Amino acid sequence: MIHIFSALIPVFSLILIGYFFKKIKFPSHEFWPQADKLTYYVLMPSLLVYKLSTASLDSENSFGFVASALLAILFTMIILIIINKIIPSTPSAFTSMVQGAIRFNTYVFLALSASIFGNEGLVYSAIILTFAIPFINILCISIFAIYITNDKLNFLYLLKSIITNPLIVACVVGGSINFLGIHLPVVLNNTLEILSKAALPMGLLSVGFGLVIKEIKSSKSEVIISSLGKHLIFPILIFLFGKFFGIDGMMLSILVLFGVLPTAPSSFILARQLGGDVGLMSSIITVQTLLSIVCILLVLHYFI
Repeated sequence: MIHIFSALIPVFSLILIGYFFKKIKFPSHEFWPQADKLTYYVLMPSLLVYKLSTASLDSENSFGFVASALLAILFTMIILIIINKIIPSTPSAFTSMVQGAIRFNTYVFLALSASIFGNEGLVYSAIILTFAIPFINILCISIFAIYITNDKLNFLYLLKSIITNPLIVACVVGGSINFLGIHLPVVLNNTLEILSKAALPMGLLSVGFGLVIKEIKSSKSEVIISSLGKHLIFPILIFLFGKFFGIDGMMLSILVLFGVLPTAPSSFILARQLGGDVGLMSSIITVQTLLSIVCILLVLHYFI
C-alpha cells in the first residue's frame, strides 16, 4: 500500500500544483496554454521517440493487448449509444458524453505507468497510444458526423487529425527506429533524453491548470452517465477482453489502469471546434480528473 501511495500521490500532487498556479495566476494565464503546446508538440513526442526507439518491443501477447483496449473503447461507445436511446440527451451533449467515456488523459497515463512499472510499463502504454489515439479520433469524429451536421467533417479532416497528431507521429517514428534497428547519434539520443524528463511534469501541471471547478454543477445527469461509462463500464470491459485474450500480470494491470483514466483535456478543443457541448465537456473533464484519484487507487490496490 505504501508503494501505491508513493506512485499515486506525486502524480496528482503535480495536477493540484498546476491548479494552484492557475488560481494565483503564476506565472500568468497566458503562459500555460503556450507551455501546453510545448509539451504536446515537443516534450511528449521526445519522450515517446526516446523510449520506443530503445525499448524491447517483443511480446507474444501484443495483439491481444492492443485488441483488448480497442474493443473496450468500441463497446463502451455502443453501450452509451444504447443508453442515449433510453435516456435521450441533446446531440451536442451526447457527443461530449461519448468523448468523456472513451478518450483518455495521455499525460496521467504515461506518468502513472512510468512511476509504477518503470520503463517497461511506459513502453507498453505507448504501444496502446499508437493504436488507441487514431481509433478514438475515428470514433469521436464519426459520432460528431452522425449527431451534428457540420461542414468541417469529411475524410480529409479525419485523416489530418490523425497524421498531424504529434503523439501518433512520435510513436510511429520511435517504433520504426526500433524495428529497423537504427541507432540514433549519441548527441541526438541524449538531447531527446533530456527533453523527455520535462514532458510528464509539465503535462501534469497543464492538466491542473485546465481544471474548471465552477462548471461541475452543470448537467449532472450527463456527467454521471459519461463518468459511469468511463470509470465503470470501460474498465470492466477492458478487464474481460484482457482475460479473453489471455493477458495477465503487468500487461493486464496497465490495461485496467488505462480503463479508469480521466478523459482527455483535448476533448474540450474538439467539442468547441465541431459543435459539442463545451460547458458539459468542461464539467466531465474536471469531475473525471477528480474521480479518477479514487478509481486509480482501487486499481492499484487490487491489480498491483
